[in-house]
Amino acid sequence: MSQTASAHSPHPPLSPVGKPDLGVSVGSVALKNPIIAASGTFGYGIEFAHLVDLNRLGGIVVKGLSVQPMTGNPAPRMCETPGGMVNAVGLQNIGVRAFVSKKLPALRRFDTAIVANIFGHCISEYAEVVRVLEDAEGLTAYELNISCPNVERGGLEFNSDPSLINELVSSARRAASRRSIWVKLAPSIGFIGVTAKAAEEGGADALVIANTYPSLCLDSHTRKSILGSTTGGLSGPAIKPITLRLLHEALRVIRIPVIGLGGIESPADVVDYLLVGASATQIGTAHFSDPRASEKLVSGLERWCLEEQIPEISSIRGGLKP
Repeated sequence: MSQTASAHSPHPPLSPVGKPDLGVSVGSVALKNPIIAASGTFGYGIEFAHLVDLNRLGGIVVKGLSVQPMTGNPAPRMCETPGGMVNAVGLQNIGVRAFVSKKLPALRRFDTAIVANIFGHCISEYAEVVRVLEDAEGLTAYELNISCPNVERGGLEFNSDPSLINELVSSARRAASRRSIWVKLAPSIGFIGVTAKAAEEGGADALVIANTYPSLCLDSHTRKSILGSTTGGLSGPAIKPITLRLLHEALRVIRIPVIGLGGIESPADVVDYLLVGASATQIGTAHFSDPRASEKLVSGLERWCLEEQIPEISSIRGGLKP
């Protein structure tokens, strides 16, 4: 492709030897590129260091952290489906204090943003995890997973009640004086604008849209669920068009940045989320078929920008045409 721009070219020419600028910002958080490894699909990050150049990634969201260690759900925990997979890992983790002492020191060696995914079964547990992490070095932001049952409210999921979302985010905001708070929403069809606004009003600095879709996989021979916990969460390419619509709807009612998550496998998928208005993207299920998926997407996005003569990837954000 010629590097000489025509009179009608919408973009300035690129240097034949220059690389496009993939830098993006999620509010006050600057990232070297929009490729973030999603929570629950990349371990604590350090487990992938022998396979992936972690310094190439824009960020890593570690698997969910709770006050106390959790063993997770019974096996089987995963089921392949047409166009994706259903998982029911059950938020297995070593607990926030063990993470700080055993995992975080190794992560500090890498030049990438480290984000702690946080969950709890009551509002006070979220705040407690944040308080423990506030005393630790090497983190960029907190991501609140609010798709959890609140034991103090009879098992009602936080994400199903806007007032609970507001209360939870406000509590975490008061505990987090050092870092940004991202809120990871459940994919509430027809409800995403309400939950997004509740999180914003509670003090969220950014939203992550969206978590997995509640699903059920059956074995017709045994007439039982394939998963040990009966139900799980659907992810993968099949959910991308639905999640793109949710992100588009949320951005119509909020002013804070959004990170897109769902079904990303190619540079074009990343571009689609950016065009709708995402400030960055997270990569999840693709890691199960290729542990290097995120790193390859960074290189792929560089090539896409060169081919399309896009000097700065941030320039296409929100460029969806009516």
